[in-house]
Amino acid sequence: MGLFSWLFGDNEKTSKQVEPTEYKGFLIYPEPRSEGGQFRICGRISKELDGEIKTHNFIRSDLLPSEAGATDLMIKKSQLFIDQMGERMFS
Repeated sequence: MGLFSWLFGDNEKTSKQVEPTEYKGFLIYPEPRSEGGQFRICGRISKELDGEIKTHNFIRSDLLPSEAGATDLMIKKSQLFIDQMGERMFS
């Protein structure tokens, strides 16, 4: 995977439909990335503000051996991030 594909996403991989988890009015979309046989914690956090959908891309350094584990941890870390930052994450 090239550097720009890793940083900005690969259209082929982002086309996969992800079921969001709702938390305090935010939608969390876990999208773990496969890297060297492990999965990196990443995804998106979205919320509608003033009629516009705002999105924060969430990428962490954590690597886990399973996609399910990376998905679960992404949701937990996103919830903590939402508790700490709230809507300021979109500023």
